[in-house]
Amino acid sequence: MLKIIAIIGARPQFIKHAPIDLYATSMSDIQLFTIHTGQHYDKNMSDVFFNQLKMSKPDIILEIGSHNHGKQTGLMMIEIERITETECPDAILVYGDTNSTLAGALVAAKLHIPLIHIEAGLRSFNKDMPEEINRILTDQVSSLLFVPNKNAIEQLKKEGIIAPAYETGDIMFDLFKRALEVIKDQSSEEDYYLATIHRPYNTDKIERLKEILHEMNHLKYKVKFPAHPRTMNLLKNQHVDINEYQNIMFLAPQGYFEMMGLLKNCRGLITDSGGMQKEAYWMKKKCVTLRSETEWVETLENNWNTLVFDNLSTLKTALEIEPGEYNPTVYGDGNAAGPIMETIKDFLLNKKTA
Repeated sequence: MLKIIAIIGARPQFIKHAPIDLYATSMSDIQLFTIHTGQHYDKNMSDVFFNQLKMSKPDIILEIGSHNHGKQTGLMMIEIERITETECPDAILVYGDTNSTLAGALVAAKLHIPLIHIEAGLRSFNKDMPEEINRILTDQVSSLLFVPNKNAIEQLKKEGIIAPAYETGDIMFDLFKRALEVIKDQSSEEDYYLATIHRPYNTDKIERLKEILHEMNHLKYKVKFPAHPRTMNLLKNQHVDINEYQNIMFLAPQGYFEMMGLLKNCRGLITDSGGMQKEAYWMKKKCVTLRSETEWVETLENNWNTLVFDNLSTLKTALEIEPGEYNPTVYGDGNAAGPIMETIKDFLLNKKTA
């Protein structure tokens, strides 16, 4: 029996982990031991995903919570190292680019345990983003890499990373295909935009956040905005009356299928999320990303995604740009979990017999 410690901690990682977890339950020779760092600790941003997606409950929940980057990553490392030394896994598996990802990667490297990185090779080329540092460092110390597309493979080669890398398609696409079945009968006669905004450079400075809200408040259609608890706390602490924004519907964080239902029926998406850019693309919805760059450069082709950052007054115009030709295969076929897990098994078995 091969034991793999999987580390998750934030909404995108729950979505990426679900297909892996579900496939692993069918394998008699793989045991997944899951650590939930608690990076996203709100029940609406964590528990609801496990309940909806039929995932195995985490073996350990650390409840690290929100801290500055250094403290949060350090606290995670202390606990992950302690658990790893007790469980003695054959490998550590991490997803994406969060502080949970980096903490797991550094522990694996220090303890000389093979590290597996799912969603490797992505770059925004903006090292001011903590996520960019996390993904670069994680790829550098990984033993096995799984990438969503050819661009990521080429990026790893450019950086001289020699660990085996496999193009399997995007693991989030697996779950998205399942979501389409769940929400296929959902419809809405209401015209609205959907917004998801959570990155610190858009939310931590109240003037920037108010400028974003101002622009959304003057759009043609209503804006449904499931707001991060941290964002709502900031607005409250800064004495911002959300009732002033009559065109914006402030919602609680949504479950995965609820979010996909909102996306399915919207006129377009306003986001600074990485995963939501892809989900909008798969849903064939116009996306405007409130960032100066994106690691998902494929979504920019044919105007499916438009970057708006410095000049927020262009948000309305960007939403009205008509997308062109759609490429249904750019992120694989939605069956990544099986090839990933079978490749991991073969890799670890070969290491044992080498």
